[in-house]
Amino acid sequence: MRAGRWFLESGIQEPSGGVARFHHTDLNRNAAISTEITGYTISTLVYFFRATQDQSYLESARRAASYLVGTAWDEQGSTIPFEPLRADGGGFSYFFDCGIIVRGLLALWRVTKDNVLFDRAKQIALSMAFDFIGDGCFHPIVELPEKQPLAYETRWSRTPGCYQLKSALAWRDIAEASTEPQPVHLWKQMLAYSLATHEAFLPGDASPENVMDRLHAYCYFLEAILAEPDSAECREALRVGIEKAGALLREIRPLFERSDVNAQLLRVRILAANLRILAIDEPAAQEEARAIGTFRREDGGFWFGRKPSGFLPYSNPVSTAFCAQGLEMYAGRETTLHDLI
Repeated sequence: MRAGRWFLESGIQEPSGGVARFHHTDLNRNAAISTEITGYTISTLVYFFRATQDQSYLESARRAASYLVGTAWDEQGSTIPFEPLRADGGGFSYFFDCGIIVRGLLALWRVTKDNVLFDRAKQIALSMAFDFIGDGCFHPIVELPEKQPLAYETRWSRTPGCYQLKSALAWRDIAEASTEPQPVHLWKQMLAYSLATHEAFLPGDASPENVMDRLHAYCYFLEAILAEPDSAECREALRVGIEKAGALLREIRPLFERSDVNAQLLRVRILAANLRILAIDEPAAQEEARAIGTFRREDGGFWFGRKPSGFLPYSNPVSTAFCAQGLEMYAGRETTLHDLI
């Protein structure tokens, strides 16, 4: 697995165990460590470990988890900040990031049964419930240390939306592992909100480039509703959403194309078919798999995006994880919702 070796050998994981948001290929240096990307990377490394039984993936996942449960953890605020806190204790915490981190820690816990990981995951999931609760929704960002919500902006990540449902899977996963009922209620609350609002999420912006970014976020919603395969409402939302997202991807692609959107859509199509929710659109899946392959780098990573002028100078851990998994799934590797990075 060339992409797996990229995670181990490219230097995207810093010596601290934390993982950089992306690598500047033009400058040959990493961006800052991101707690969210570190959480995603744990899930990715566990996925590669399960596929290969190569202990080096597990060792790297443990180092990343150690960074999150130790170095990055804000003991005073009982939360995970977006990036390392300032000297004055200030910074931000993102609802979405917290959920991704919980899911990463749980992915590793399922393999190692290290209860330190599970206990920290529960603490973070609890902070998601209390720190971000708003009026009928959950705030996307709170400012630390006061945990006051940041004013909403038009950018998708700065306002509540259906994309948050993927992060809310953290509550569902905690409930499944602990048999505690409260996280299930929180999941159901976010599910109802997301189903009620998702149709307005796209296109959501006049700029085609911004719509492509919103497609990436909308695919998080599509991934999450796979968790409710018996719900008629979720099945219909998935059918409509895949069709809408696929059409927008192909419309905007000549101007700006993100590798991860192709991979996210492909993964959703395949898993929806495996769960017998929807029959797969084979020509569309084949086209998305082909598109993903064009973003592969020689070192095993994947380019983040492409414009008419060429590839954008970023190699991104999340893009690489999604693209690698999408191609593995298309090749026939069995994948469950727990495995979905």
